[in-house]
Amino acid sequence: MAASVELHVRRGLSGAGPGDPGAAGPAEPPPMRIGSGVGGCRGPGRKAGAGGRMAVVPLRPCRAAGRLMPLLCGGARNKGASLSPGVPGRLTQRRKDVLPSPEGPVPSVSITEIRQYLRAQGIPFHDGYSCLHTPSLFTDSRESQPPPPATSVPYTLFIDKTTGSFLCTATLAEGTWQDFQANVELRQRSVSPASSEEVEEDTRRAREDARCIWERAVPLWDLLDEDETNKTKAMFGISLVSDATLKRFGVRYLRTAKSLVFPWFSPRDATLKGLKLMRVEKKGDAISYVEETLPRFDSYRNLFGLPLVSRRDTELVLTGWELDALALHQATGVASLALPRGATCLPPALLPYLEQFRRITLWLGEDLRSWEAAKLFARKLSLKRCSLVRPGDLQPRPLEALNQGLNLTKILRAALPASHKSIVSFRQLREVFGELVNTEQVAGVKWARFPELNKLLKGHRRGELTIFTGPTGSGKTTFISEYALDLCMQGVCTLWGSFEISNIRLAKIMLTQFAAQRLEDQLELYDEWADRFEDLPLYFMTFHGQQNIKTVIDTMQHAVYMYDITHVVVDNLQFMMGHEHLSVDRLAAQDYIVGAFRKFATDNTCHITLVIHPRKEDDEKELQTASIFGSAKASQEADNVLILQDRKLVTGPGKRYLQVSKNRFDGDVGVFPLEFSKASLTFSSIGKSKVRLKKMKEEKALLAKKAPEGGTGASKKP
Repeated sequence: MAASVELHVRRGLSGAGPGDPGAAGPAEPPPMRIGSGVGGCRGPGRKAGAGGRMAVVPLRPCRAAGRLMPLLCGGARNKGASLSPGVPGRLTQRRKDVLPSPEGPVPSVSITEIRQYLRAQGIPFHDGYSCLHTPSLFTDSRESQPPPPATSVPYTLFIDKTTGSFLCTATLAEGTWQDFQANVELRQRSVSPASSEEVEEDTRRAREDARCIWERAVPLWDLLDEDETNKTKAMFGISLVSDATLKRFGVRYLRTAKSLVFPWFSPRDATLKGLKLMRVEKKGDAISYVEETLPRFDSYRNLFGLPLVSRRDTELVLTGWELDALALHQATGVASLALPRGATCLPPALLPYLEQFRRITLWLGEDLRSWEAAKLFARKLSLKRCSLVRPGDLQPRPLEALNQGLNLTKILRAALPASHKSIVSFRQLREVFGELVNTEQVAGVKWARFPELNKLLKGHRRGELTIFTGPTGSGKTTFISEYALDLCMQGVCTLWGSFEISNIRLAKIMLTQFAAQRLEDQLELYDEWADRFEDLPLYFMTFHGQQNIKTVIDTMQHAVYMYDITHVVVDNLQFMMGHEHLSVDRLAAQDYIVGAFRKFATDNTCHITLVIHPRKEDDEKELQTASIFGSAKASQEADNVLILQDRKLVTGPGKRYLQVSKNRFDGDVGVFPLEFSKASLTFSSIGKSKVRLKKMKEEKALLAKKAPEGGTGASKKP
């Protein structure tokens, strides 16, 4: 095994579409036949979950990429074929019309209202961990027939306690709370609830591509050459994983792409719904695993290992990687599932399939980032039944533990109970040792574009509040968009609340920064960069201008639940407040809003970056922490205060600097210069290093020509 191992996820081989959480397994129908629903990060064309809070727009257009199909299926698809509407090469607006607009949001629903409605309609139910369980409305029983006793009715319909969305695991019917109410009314009129079996074009194409790849892949345990089998298993670090385990989970190998193939079977009829391909890339001593999925990553909802779970199983281990699930099942015999998106997201639509388990142990990885994700997921799954495996040298990820000969059963028994968030013991606080050992990871996610910022803030950490300010016209929105984009490109799930400029204009700025070039001058590159950009875990609130703080907080809460958001950007506070508080104490109202954001960041372990305009001051003076508009509460509540300084020059454009005036993490403060590139709309050095290097070479050559023969090139006074 090489010195360092990274897991890189490249999302999407084909078009998005709805899918069923299934898992690898034999083609025969598994003993436990349960269905699927729509995940939290939805594919195009699906309905949004209920709730006025759902004013969040994921940047996920309906587009199939087909990157590997020429290699895998003999070039069945035209490379230049456009699968999106519009004239090829034309700059078209990419949008997703699956969410309600803020002008007409779907009414929100509370768990109390759901219970009251079910009782009023005479629908039996019982409380689960994350869902309410009821008999299905979509089975063959008719309203005219006397209802059977509640104890004999299978409770196969699950209603999410947070969003009200439902999923029937027997028929795969799913929808919003409003859809559920409509179907109840139809049933009362003796009309069978409508069931849609339509398959979207992108979904159909993804299934065809998946079937093509699956037919070309060969069982990993059945390669003709035993030496090839051993080399392949060694390449993926699974030499100790037995052929019986690989066969049980149905893992195959695709020679042409040198990739492992993990199938996604529908537990309802054992049809192939999609695939995940994993290949190894080596760079020196470092090994990285690159994953690609069919359908696209945002619609790939395969709980790997689900059809192998028995109805009698009450304990489960959730992992963040398919290879970890293989290792865990082989070493312990415990039911083990792999989340489709690892530690990035736990889609709420997968929760119904986890309701049967009384105890769930989350073992997502070996770094502090996966540990934070495990604590976040435990809240969705119900803290009282969850335990967490704390990462450490003696508790690496399951596959590595198997390769090191560690006792995985002993590690599972030592898992910490998630317990109540307000009551802890020192046994649960022994992760302090992990923070002492892994100081770099504790410091947070590092910026790739702003290394100077890493030297001061050390990193981007969850649960903090950052206040950002700067003079009018200095480029606050442009800088903060690149600041957030940098983190988003590293897997930080980001929610943007742009109250000052439109989402279209913001997306254009961020796409230009992402490509580091003006796409208006090279429209033929637009689709390529847009395909990459749409795969980022990036979402936008559809609000603009004045908004009530409760509505904004509810939207953020919904986004954290649905998409596991860990970074929220609010630009800016004054535009969000509008003129609502002119009749009351405006400063007191601002203090209340800042306090609400502070509480949200702490309660949800989510970083909030809040842009606030400064006071009106002399342009010749530099801004200070006290220059932030409002009372001192904003700077007091903030963990970090960043100031974009714009020093005006008479002879030309001003020099910009970023000042860190508060850093609660370790106290380091300072200032560093920024260089703005109008072509790429960036403040970072990305794309400028080559230009600087060329300029330095030209200057050195010029100096060499001017230097006297035999001299050192230094200038001499006459």
